Amino acid sequence: MAATGSVVAVAPSAREWAADEAVTHLFTAHYRPLVRLATLLLHDTGRAEEIVQDAYVALHGHWRRLRDADKALAYLRASVVNRSRSALRHRRVVDRHLALARPAPDAPSAEAGALDALRHDAVVAALRALPARQREALVLRYYLDMSEADIAATMGCSRGAVKSHTSRGMAALRETLERTS
Repeated sequence: MAATGSVVAVAPSAREWAADEAVTHLFTAHYRPLVRLATLLLHDTGRAEEIVQDAYVALHGHWRRLRDADKALAYLRASVVNRSRSALRHRRVVDRHLALARPAPDAPSAEAGALDALRHDAVVAALRALPARQREALVLRYYLDMSEADIAATMGCSRGAVKSHTSRGMAALRETLERTS
């Protein structure tokens, strides 16, 4: 099944499919884009893969209760975004506790130097500096090419909030990139 634009239907006969067949079809068609979405939100490919796999497992478990099987992809996207948010919240809590538990090192570690070398892309660095909601709105809009209505449904907010997050995110990116140029 080929994707056209940002809207991809599961299949005309998706309502008749068993959970195994439907989830297998969705996995084949959309696993990689969902992992890329989660990776852009989390900056951790391994954790992104786990989150996407968990979203597919949850979809499989809820397949019979899914009211409209054609909206399964939207369910998966929303699930990946929500699970990514939870992972980021958990990461912040862990980071806070670790910062309190150990003293600051005197010299940067070798890992820090390697990470600095990897962070050469100014656009990605500026995107990472944005607040989570702005980053999510920009990734969904410009990476997945989703409409405002689809973004609002995925993020669980109004279209006006999507416009606000997108506008503020673009302004912050522009300012950051102009400063670093």
